[in-house]
Amino acid sequence: MALKLIKSAKALYEGLMTVFVHLFRKPVTLEYPEKRRILNDAFRGKPEVNGCVGCGICKKVCPSGAINYKKDENGKVYFYEFDLKKCIFCGNCAYYCPKAAIKMTGEYELACDNPQGLKLDYKGGIND
Repeated sequence: MALKLIKSAKALYEGLMTVFVHLFRKPVTLEYPEKRRILNDAFRGKPEVNGCVGCGICKKVCPSGAINYKKDENGKVYFYEFDLKKCIFCGNCAYYCPKAAIKMTGEYELACDNPQGLKLDYKGGIND
């Protein structure tokens, strides 16, 4: 009986000490959305297209097939689409783009109710 009481007291002491030690540490979590984490420069968020020439390299290097575009009869790209449901945010499209037309932004709040909201359509500024 005394041995059981000593073990229980020891367990209680260890538990209280653990709580006491963590009481004065900096919290790991943030009060999201009031406070937002500061992202580093290497973060890969929502892709953005500006100044695409329609070479097709991004579509070839995309491992998930999230990039699609349509060309007119002259071979000019008139419609560019990112499907964020498929995108794994690897950044290959931005890395291999010869004109640096694709940038990975810091935007990460991409949740939406409508699945069509996860398709980014870029219709202007292509082949300018």
